[in-house]
Amino acid sequence: MHLVIGGAYQGKLRYAMEHFGVTPELVFDCSEGGIDFDAPCIVHGERYALTCVREGREASDDFRAQRERWRNAVILCDDISCGVVPIDPEMRAWREASGRLVNYLAGEAESVTRLFCSIPQVIK
Repeated sequence: MHLVIGGAYQGKLRYAMEHFGVTPELVFDCSEGGIDFDAPCIVHGERYALTCVREGREASDDFRAQRERWRNAVILCDDISCGVVPIDPEMRAWREASGRLVNYLAGEAESVTRLFCSIPQVIK
């Protein structure tokens, strides 16, 4: 699995397309809350973490349980760990759950790349 992280609109999907051969039809977007663990490319993993917070589940536990299904995927997550800590309890819980998810995925990943202004920094 390859994990690509970075702020919103930093070029993560374009990077995945150029470096890992991802095409639009291979992408599953978690923006609506669901997930397809069988998708070759999963984007907005952090939004899946929000769905899990709202449903009282741990996103990293779901990924751990489905490891064989996504272990060859490219996974993209927005980094929501920077900036002011949200005052809203649900948003704080989301930020923490997203951090736990990215931490787990980074440990499982073959490679981890952080993008800033479309510039990749390979960190694993």
